[in-house]
Amino acid sequence: MKPTLALVATLSALLAACTSAPTAPVAAPAATAVAAHAETCKATSEAEITALFDRWNQSLQSGDPHKVSANYAEGSLLLPTVSNTPRYSAAEKEDYFHHFLENKPVGHIDARRVFIGCNTAVDAGLYTFTFAKTGAQVHARYSYTYKWDGSQWLITTHHSSGMPEKG
Repeated sequence: MKPTLALVATLSALLAACTSAPTAPVAAPAATAVAAHAETCKATSEAEITALFDRWNQSLQSGDPHKVSANYAEGSLLLPTVSNTPRYSAAEKEDYFHHFLENKPVGHIDARRVFIGCNTAVDAGLYTFTFAKTGAQVHARYSYTYKWDGSQWLITTHHSSGMPEKG
């Protein structure tokens, strides 16, 4: 009962304040809360964000699925090019890359757009994978979303899908 009485008293005081003469402005509680939670944005550049694909691609060259999955944030999502299974955990990503790396892939960006926000970035476009073991190529669309974790950029989502039109 006491919380309800306190709420009624607070609402009554607010209503009384609305009908009384104006007073000096008071900072809104919401504005104070927003200021208390202000985020510091990491300064970055398009060059820094595009270099993240190079870092990821170099980890492919290592042949080590663990090194590749280290590019992904905890709780991230991988929607891979050559698998129908979404990969959420580090173990699931490593499983995918274990098989993907068998054919020794090398990625090349064909076209891209980069969008930068506060501690987030998106790199999206078209890329081609050439598989050294077989000589095969896969042309695909991609999008990487990144989040600054306070010390490094990590992938939060990675979607890759083969081009629907062969050409």
